[in-house]
Amino acid sequence: MLQSITGHIRRAIEDYNMIEDGDKIAVGLSGGKDSLTLLYTLANLRRYYPKKFELIAITVHPGSDTFKTDGLEKICKELNVEYIVYNSDLSKIVFDIRKEKNPCSLCANLRRGMLNSVAVEHGCNKVALGHHLDDVIETLLMSMFLNGKIYTFSPVTYLSKSKLTVIRPLIYVYEKDTRALSRELEFPVVGKCCPADGTTKREYMKDLVQSLRHDIPKVRENLIGAIKRSNIPGWKIEDKNTPDF
Repeated sequence: MLQSITGHIRRAIEDYNMIEDGDKIAVGLSGGKDSLTLLYTLANLRRYYPKKFELIAITVHPGSDTFKTDGLEKICKELNVEYIVYNSDLSKIVFDIRKEKNPCSLCANLRRGMLNSVAVEHGCNKVALGHHLDDVIETLLMSMFLNGKIYTFSPVTYLSKSKLTVIRPLIYVYEKDTRALSRELEFPVVGKCCPADGTTKREYMKDLVQSLRHDIPKVRENLIGAIKRSNIPGWKIEDKNTPDF
């Protein structure tokens, strides 16, 4: 599984020129299976990839008592990756002060801002996020159904304000594969501590896609193909074929 995922990641990196010589990349390490897969594979790739890059890992601690980072610290030490924990009041702000009914957007925006600030402070020019292929599809459906727009996040995004480039090397990897690798390598996944977990619009879209697959087995592949043939910014690959998923 590791070899397969690393191959997909390397193809995404090369298709979208995600990594250049001398990059210092901060991996947003949330403690979930996806970010741990990203960290592990990038640390593995770092050993032999022709373009040399540095790697650090940053966790934005949400302020919840149940969120423990001991396992994350241990795996970073094993991978020889510098590990930084930024202690925040995310949980308090989102749920106690703002009392958000739909907290995901605010939480994600605050978390990204904190992650980017820490990355800049530590001399990084890129931030790697653990969004996988299923996230791409779910974001597209959320945008269409909830906002009336055909949009999903780009493989590479330049943030002019912070002068950071955000890369998403897992965009060719299915969630089932990060789950399998996490079990295989016994990643120290941090238990879920968000009060809204399991009730979000993203969870709804995830269930919807799973339901559609019963009647349309290749619905995910078809949606990704539509994205790559659309005018959604950042997804066009010149003179290259769409990957087989």
